[in-house]
Amino acid sequence: MKKFFLSLVAAILAVPAMAQFSSGGFSLSESSMYYGLRLGMNVSTVTGKYADDAKSKVGMNLGAVIGIRVSEKAPVFIESGLYYSGRGAKDLSLNYLEIPILIKYGISVTDDIAVLPFIGPYFSIGVAGQYKYDAIDPVTGLTVREKDSSYDIMRRPDMGFKVGCGAEYNMLYLELGYQFGVTDIAKDNPADYAAHTGNFFVNFGVNF
Repeated sequence: MKKFFLSLVAAILAVPAMAQFSSGGFSLSESSMYYGLRLGMNVSTVTGKYADDAKSKVGMNLGAVIGIRVSEKAPVFIESGLYYSGRGAKDLSLNYLEIPILIKYGISVTDDIAVLPFIGPYFSIGVAGQYKYDAIDPVTGLTVREKDSSYDIMRRPDMGFKVGCGAEYNMLYLELGYQFGVTDIAKDNPADYAAHTGNFFVNFGVNF
């Protein structure tokens, strides 16, 4: 994993720095479309009484995005795409395919730098995962660590909102933010013991 991250960062830094400035592969003063690649890190947990003692875990974010300007008078953009997102909590792995729909506003800071605060919903579906728990071995009577599918105890669909801010220098892009789930992902639990995903993320990438 470490080598993978280092290789991608090296590839991003190899993008020609002399490219004409555009925020997200687009000019803040023109109507246009852009594409991008993202790679980053999640620090996630599960909140609510169902998992009130859950500790955080670190996962990976990997995605491709597309954005388009939706206003001729203001630098307002809609961005969507497809992500693979590793979330969950300690001893609970939840891996999702995620589609966000974000509203971004471009603010030019200098001729070379722009910032883009964003907010919007995301929709995701669990595709893999496992949870670890202690069990008694029927032969030895000892406590052993077992693994099962996360979706034995959790629902696959999840929906919530993302809020954060990106910054761009030429084609290089960096963003950080937080996403909070509003869907109760726990199966067969009382209404007051809901479980929700929560995730702080940092992504690096390039825009074209």
